[in-house]
Amino acid sequence: MVQGWKQVGPQRYRESFGRYLEEFTVGDVYEHRPGKTVTEYDNHLFTLLTLNTHPLHFDAEYGKLTEWGRNLVVSPYTLSLLIGMSVSDLSQKTIANLGMDEVRFTAPVFAGDTLYAESEVLEVRPSRSRPGQGIVTVRTTGRNQADVVVCTFKRSMLIPAKGHAVEDQPGSRY
Repeated sequence: MVQGWKQVGPQRYRESFGRYLEEFTVGDVYEHRPGKTVTEYDNHLFTLLTLNTHPLHFDAEYGKLTEWGRNLVVSPYTLSLLIGMSVSDLSQKTIANLGMDEVRFTAPVFAGDTLYAESEVLEVRPSRSRPGQGIVTVRTTGRNQADVVVCTFKRSMLIPAKGHAVEDQPGSRY
């Protein structure tokens, strides 16, 4: 987690999270912590919120009859959790997520699994159309407690350069 402080008055400081465009370097790998143990409640809630009606995610008796012998965690929750784990390191200052590519779910996730994420910086470039901003592309890998890769994806984000974030604007409370 990237955390810093800026002075906002005499003996007064405000914490700040995330990275500016200039703070990303191709090849750097950020390990996102803490991990998160997925609960049955997490899975059921996300399944219900997204209207996913496949019984493999919430009907234990159905799950027993599958090759897994139990319920699977719904894949979009896994993706969302891994993205969320990366926010304080990668995208706390982000202006916009521009896209996700090459999303792969490479192993099942079950309630009780603890997930960890890391992201490698693949590309950093200034925006051609938005001065003071740039595009950062990363590959995020999620692993479970046994170090098995459960999900990988690429994500591109529009990131402000120093002096161009919301928190850098005069009068900002951030």
